Amino acid sequence: MKIQAEHVVSLTYDLYVTNQEGVEELVERTTEEQPLTFLFGAGQMLPKFEENLDGVGTGDTYDFKLTAEDAYGQHDPEAVASLPKEMFEGQEMPEVGNILPLQDNHGNRFQGQVVSVVEDAVIVDLNHPMAGQDLHFKGTILNVRPATPEELDHGHAHGPDGHHHH
Repeated sequence: MKIQAEHVVSLTYDLYVTNQEGVEELVERTTEEQPLTFLFGAGQMLPKFEENLDGVGTGDTYDFKLTAEDAYGQHDPEAVASLPKEMFEGQEMPEVGNILPLQDNHGNRFQGQVVSVVEDAVIVDLNHPMAGQDLHFKGTILNVRPATPEELDHGHAHGPDGHHHH
């Protein structure tokens, strides 16, 4: 079956990014036992990721690259936040390199990586960890099936076989 909107796709992927030496490194991998399963066309995935898979079918392999602009955007040097140390009272002080789960005023969750800890604040980089990087995806389409009415209603897949997650 071919991938199209309102279908649930299960696939494996290897994600490569090019390191500073210009060599592609594997940074993420899914397996047939633990595939990526998503409702196609529901806006859960990067739009260009879906565009590249449109019309690909079960059992097909794929191999495509996304530029940083089509993936998580360029690295924004302005996207840093200074969090007052009082925020961390009563808990362990974060260290450089830690990833902190944060929430904005609208309740959107995101992550920031601690870049430095100064006298009265923790400085956090809010860029996506993959910002500024071209992504190279290779993988295999394991399964494509029409989404169930419940999945369409919920706007996400309920696993490779359509059974509800518990």
